[in-house]
Amino acid sequence: MSNEKVKFAIVGCGHIGKRHAEMIERNDEAELVALVDSASPEGLNIDHFNVPFFKTVQEMLEAVSGVDVVNICTPNGLHASQSLLALNAKKHVVCEKPMGLSKANCEEVIFKALQVSRHVICVMQNRYSPPSVWLKEIIENKRLGDIYMVDINCYWNRDERYYSKSDWKGSQKLDGGTLFTQFSHFIDIMYWLFGDIENIAGRFADFNHNEITDFEDSGIVSFDFVNGGVGSLNYSTSVWDQNLESSMTIIGSKGSVKVGGQYMNNVEYCHVKDYEMPELPEASPANDYGTYKGSAANHHFIIQNVVDTLKNRNVATTNALEGLKVVDIIERIYKVRDANKN
Repeated sequence: MSNEKVKFAIVGCGHIGKRHAEMIERNDEAELVALVDSASPEGLNIDHFNVPFFKTVQEMLEAVSGVDVVNICTPNGLHASQSLLALNAKKHVVCEKPMGLSKANCEEVIFKALQVSRHVICVMQNRYSPPSVWLKEIIENKRLGDIYMVDINCYWNRDERYYSKSDWKGSQKLDGGTLFTQFSHFIDIMYWLFGDIENIAGRFADFNHNEITDFEDSGIVSFDFVNGGVGSLNYSTSVWDQNLESSMTIIGSKGSVKVGGQYMNNVEYCHVKDYEMPELPEASPANDYGTYKGSAANHHFIIQNVVDTLKNRNVATTNALEGLKVVDIIERIYKVRDANKN
């Protein structure tokens, strides 16, 4: 398909789904051919996309020929089942985070993808942020030497203003938990940089979400990295009024760095042996959800990576196995949480 446009169908026409659609329409090598959502199109503000609209994935797959990629932008709990529908129709899949709500769900998706020889590309757009790209480079080049400690702090506000706008956010079945919906991007960056973890311990609390979610809003988690060093993840959505920070501090044998800001978008400290900090490109702004802002608005990079992957010019930035590992790590953390309740 070197000279053909890659044809995309979007499943889920909320904020993120519409952002996918906009980035597809801006890409000269991509074409939006269908939208799918269970809600009525009149309330979705999608008329300007001017493509066929369907209520179900199956209906779209049966009606629209030539779809190359199905983008899954629905509530978390639907990601795995809808990915399987697309794969059964031999379509490539782009799946918003998380890939599923269990390791078993993700393994089923990967097995099917291998059976039908199709790509599953997971959306972890924070990997494209300049500080993340820079961290990856200095870690791979061993600039920090041996990694001693990694400290991740994610302190956000998600109160009734956020949850009242949705009938799925906050539910165990469709949302899955704070680490899946709010902070999986930062667990992905941690795994991308340092690999898997073990010896997980933690304390968890629900300070001010008892009436609006089915799960905890805060946690203090410690662990060891399989590749060496220790780590911690401190997170909360109980911060008053607005987000505080998302940061990562890394201490190594040859230096220390800290990437901070509200969305890990600024390098706040760099002191490394025989190394001068380069000037980084300006980071993309955070996704704007009205009252709230989320992770970096880098979805144009995702769409371009999908196009490049299908045209054999590049490889997937976040493949299905990496998507599975993020879910696996979160699932293991939550097993510690659930064991603490007993």
